[in-house]
Amino acid sequence: MRLSHAWLALQAITGRELAKFVRQGGRFASALVRPLLWLVVFAAGFQNVFGVSIIPPYDTYIPYQVYIVPGLLGMVLLFNGMQSSLAMVYDREMGMMRLLLTAPLPRGYLLFAKLLAGTLLSVLQAYVFLVIAWLFGVEVPWSGWLTALPVIVLAGMMLGALGLLLSVQVRQLENFAGTMNFVIFPMFFVSPALYPLWKLEESGAAVVHAVAQWNPFTHAVEAIRFALYGQFAATSLAIVAGCLAVFFVLAVRGYDPQRGMLRRAGGKPA
Repeated sequence: MRLSHAWLALQAITGRELAKFVRQGGRFASALVRPLLWLVVFAAGFQNVFGVSIIPPYDTYIPYQVYIVPGLLGMVLLFNGMQSSLAMVYDREMGMMRLLLTAPLPRGYLLFAKLLAGTLLSVLQAYVFLVIAWLFGVEVPWSGWLTALPVIVLAGMMLGALGLLLSVQVRQLENFAGTMNFVIFPMFFVSPALYPLWKLEESGAAVVHAVAQWNPFTHAVEAIRFALYGQFAATSLAIVAGCLAVFFVLAVRGYDPQRGMLRRAGGKPA
């Protein structure tokens, strides 16, 4: 694979994804409406219910709105990852995936380029949300905007790779909504996005607490939370990186018509 060809392919795929995103104004709005509802509306009612004690990475008591910002950043990344999955299913039904994956480049690289393009959109939306949160008076250390960038990219790639993997399993667009809800809502709510995990343990929900510990989204949120305050969550970062590798390898295998899940499911090659 020549580097010039690989670079042209990456440019073409990224340019197509950006052009689609610009044309779909509602997609950008919907990506921000959900976290803003939690930040502005729900947080106002829950801030006196969910008291947050002094736990790392915080060194003092913080408002509830400040606590949920990393979780809402994770929400932006999670929903955009699932939107990328929907786009993959749509492209496969329309025949675009067939054209893409028959290009004279390794299939794994083409999928990686799709993943990078989707992650770029996720990161842009995450930082737009940070700006809006700042306008609403929710302050994050300015240095955290920089230290969190590589972690947000890694988390976005992990959730995008999960979306790629799901797109292998979803054969038709009409089945996507159910699959998406089955993945998104358990991942989001069984995590520290909206409340600290110690509250689950304190309330006796030991099973839910244990499930949350195994939830990849939990570690994505915690890695972002620590990075926003200039701290390094080594365990969470390692788990996010490991899940990224596993999800992406399984997705590449799934899109291989000779041995992947598409063949075992009796589907047609992409």
